[in-house]
Amino acid sequence: MLQIDRWKRVLIFGICLLGLLYALPNAFYARVEAHNDAVAQIEATGVETPELAAARDGWPSWMPSHLVNLGLDLRGGAHLLGEVQVDQVYKSRMDALWPELRRALSDARDTVGSVRRVASPDGVLAIEIGNADQMAAATEIVRGFSTPVTTLTGAGQQSLAISTQGATLTIQLSDAEKAVTDDRTIQQSLEIVRRRVDEVGTREPTITRQGEDRILIQVPGIGSAAELKELIGTTAQLTFNPVVGTTADPQAQPGVGQTIAPSIDQPNLFYILEQSPVVTGEDLVDAMPASDENGLPSVNFRFNPTGARAFGAYTSANIGQPFAIVLDNKVISAPVIRSAITGGSGQISGSMDFDQANQLSILLRAGALPAELTFLEERTIGPELGQDSIEAGRISAIVATGLVAAYLIASYGLFGVFASIAVAVNVILILSIMSMMGATLTLPGIAGIVLTVGTAVDANVIIFERIREELRRAKRPFRAIEDGFREAMSAIMDANVTSFIAAAVMFYLGSGPVKGFAVTLTIGLVTSVFTAIFLTRLMILTWLEWRKPVQLNL
Repeated sequence: MLQIDRWKRVLIFGICLLGLLYALPNAFYARVEAHNDAVAQIEATGVETPELAAARDGWPSWMPSHLVNLGLDLRGGAHLLGEVQVDQVYKSRMDALWPELRRALSDARDTVGSVRRVASPDGVLAIEIGNADQMAAATEIVRGFSTPVTTLTGAGQQSLAISTQGATLTIQLSDAEKAVTDDRTIQQSLEIVRRRVDEVGTREPTITRQGEDRILIQVPGIGSAAELKELIGTTAQLTFNPVVGTTADPQAQPGVGQTIAPSIDQPNLFYILEQSPVVTGEDLVDAMPASDENGLPSVNFRFNPTGARAFGAYTSANIGQPFAIVLDNKVISAPVIRSAITGGSGQISGSMDFDQANQLSILLRAGALPAELTFLEERTIGPELGQDSIEAGRISAIVATGLVAAYLIASYGLFGVFASIAVAVNVILILSIMSMMGATLTLPGIAGIVLTVGTAVDANVIIFERIREELRRAKRPFRAIEDGFREAMSAIMDANVTSFIAAAVMFYLGSGPVKGFAVTLTIGLVTSVFTAIFLTRLMILTWLEWRKPVQLNL
């Protein structure tokens, strides 16, 4: 048990040195962060200013530059909890449906009589017809606008719930369609918020769904919650522009009245576009993933009447010509007009899978928030508070490690020194793994690191007490140490496996601070087992081979 092959010794020391190397950038956080930002900006723009070059050269390029991301409570920033008013989407759907229903019912005026909309609650469309005895015919016309809804519970449900009373026809979204609409609305809102936040280049924002209709937004490094609210409130710029040509040169000079825009998914492709759009995102009513006539993924989109007229006139006059769908000055798609699109709706198809079609439909709808976002909770955490938290966490970690080391040395002498070195290496390995993973460190995460110091000590204490028991049986030092490690192995593994299970449950079921704590605890459990079983054993074995003690006082 105590013997370790040469290659294993090299591997153990190599892992420790590699951990030190990858943890080192965190000791020069500001310098490395500036280096990373400069490299990213130079690669993105191709422009290298003296300031960017100085920041880039502030950290050696051959050194690792991965950092542990600092969470909101350590870096400072803004916290928002917003509630999406999904009921507004129901109202918009009914308002958009009314012109189409009125047209269809008016075409059957000889049968159903006069048609007019009457007052009704938001999200409900109430239509009064002149011939109440022909309500069945009117209902059948309305059913033609209802589409099947597929949910987790199965198919067979319709998108519209239709009821009648006297001469009044009442229409609203069915419960199944409301559930699908709610999910789509939240996903759309998440995408819009994420795009808005990503534009300002913030690091590691947290944008997640909370419950049925809420969104949690945490953005480290931003000035205030008010600034974040203003940022989220801006609308994406969606336009449909004629395509003049393409180029691979981002510095190409477009003609008068033209502009150049990059492709969102092809890095070396740039489109030369007419500056004046045919229609804008303000004219887009909806976009949904669908399948074309061949069963291939596609996206169906629909304009309001104004957009439909403008788009119909343009497509009629430009069959065979490409047009670009531009989102935030980036071309997300450039289909060729195959036929005149005069009905106010169209289809985008091409080389995409269903996930890409869904993503494209979300992007097309991302011109504005689909419904009002009411903020239920907002907090601003200043950078000073975050810095205070980092300092407090650093001091607590140092004090905890120092006290633990003092206790170990007082209790176990030289073996306590070995255990203290293993504890320090354990902390270094945690930071290196988090850096390589790009994990986010929070204040509870610092607590998790401090806790792993205790677990690492616990493993060493179990080993040393086992060795003491073997020495009391008058065994020679080498045999006592070997038997001590062997007897302690099962207890160490059992204790850490149970702790690992608890940490894994916290990670998968928890959120926010609980998840941050679970991340560092999980990593710390793995590294503490490695340092206790392998590193401490290697240091003790190296000392035994060097000193060859006849007696051992532990």
